[in-house]
Amino acid sequence: MARYTGAVCRMCRREGQKLFLKGDRCYTDKCAMERRPFAPGQHGNARNKKMSEYGMQLREKQKARRYYGVLESQFAKYYGMASSKKGVTGENLLAILESRLDNVIYRLGFAMSRPEARQLVRHGHFTINGKKVDIPSYLVKPGEVIALKDSSRSLDKFKASLEANGSRPTPKWLDFDQNTLVAKVVGTPAREDIDLPIEEHLRDPRAGRVLYK
Repeated sequence: MARYTGAVCRMCRREGQKLFLKGDRCYTDKCAMERRPFAPGQHGNARNKKMSEYGMQLREKQKARRYYGVLESQFAKYYGMASSKKGVTGENLLAILESRLDNVIYRLGFAMSRPEARQLVRHGHFTINGKKVDIPSYLVKPGEVIALKDSSRSLDKFKASLEANGSRPTPKWLDFDQNTLVAKVVGTPAREDIDLPIEEHLRDPRAGRVLYK
């Protein structure tokens, strides 16, 4: 399955809530969810539309995928990794998704959205332990140091993003120095650190198993 390249606002409307995929626009009245807060398509605005249990389960799965911008195959891989670890599989899965480098860059405030963070990583603006890493799906580990490349520090884009995101709290598992623009991974993401409205206890509608647990 290829990555979705259509209008990202349709994904927000399909899930019935903002996924914050377009940065600043999501916080204005130009946001599609402000103008058309219903699912896209001919029957998207139908009233009294009751969703089945299957539908609710599938929507939660799709919501998680779309928040983090991962493909179905990637999601299945992460689920396998999460289920092989000790603890609650659902929480393990969300921790893995949070550990993706593109998400970390977004959480640190270098980008206004996860799609933008993914693009910045691919353009090679960041290093891990002094070495350039341009793989958005790279999973950061405790002890690793993430930094903005010296050649990218003077770019107005990063200055503007860091200023705009100055009030955004940095997750407890990341130690970020805004003066040096260097962050250290000091732990692993806990469920309480993840502020996304995802019901990870729901069941996979196709496999008949708990979706993330």
